[in-house]
Amino acid sequence: MSEPTGYVDVRAYAELNDFVDAERRGLTVRRPFRSHQTVKDVLEAMGIPHTEVDLILVNGSPQGFGHRPSAGDRIAAYPMFEALDIAPASRLRPVPLRNPRFVVDVNLGRLARLLRVLGFDVWWSNNADDPTLADVSLGQQRILLTRDRGLLKRRAITHGLFVHSQEPEEQTLEVVRRLDLRQRLAPFTRCMCCNGTLAAVPKDEVIDQLEPLTARYYQKFSRCADCGRIYWAGSHHARLVSLVERLRGQL
Repeated sequence: MSEPTGYVDVRAYAELNDFVDAERRGLTVRRPFRSHQTVKDVLEAMGIPHTEVDLILVNGSPQGFGHRPSAGDRIAAYPMFEALDIAPASRLRPVPLRNPRFVVDVNLGRLARLLRVLGFDVWWSNNADDPTLADVSLGQQRILLTRDRGLLKRRAITHGLFVHSQEPEEQTLEVVRRLDLRQRLAPFTRCMCCNGTLAAVPKDEVIDQLEPLTARYYQKFSRCADCGRIYWAGSHHARLVSLVERLRGQL
């Protein structure tokens, strides 16, 4: 392996330190680089996925991922959605996603379900491989949610979040908080099975699809526009209402 071109001083701020070795968190770290490498390469060599970075300052000036550093440069990296006023600087996302939609990694199925309960547009498949997830994220302009750091380092992915928690309800709260989605909750407007939108439907249109006791005791129904699944406020619905209220309370 060739000798490094030089060294740069790098500091990661706030939650970006979660990706850095424990003994280097919150510290300025000297890192080697080679002439062909960009600041994106330097940061990802430290373990920081580029999708988690919203602002890079090199010697105090904002730079893009493609900037090639020089020996002695001071690089500061700030996280996605950090609550700082950086309006005069240059954010690194190509465009904001005004109506956030998600593609969720195969191992986060319960997170996908909870986000759908809250009304968010979520693409999820239990057999999607990494190339498929990347293609869906890019092609459909969806934010990729994953716990796979390597997946977030794929060059094609521009909008993504590393989910830190391993518990589904905490994961859901984490996503809503980091993206400031509190005002976008619309519970029970999406099908939990296929992600289609739900619309109220007259009872007489679906009565032939109902069990006798359901038809007898319930009057209000919704139907998925995509898969045709029928929803009503049964005992399962009461549990979901309690879940939504619990999540709202923690937000």
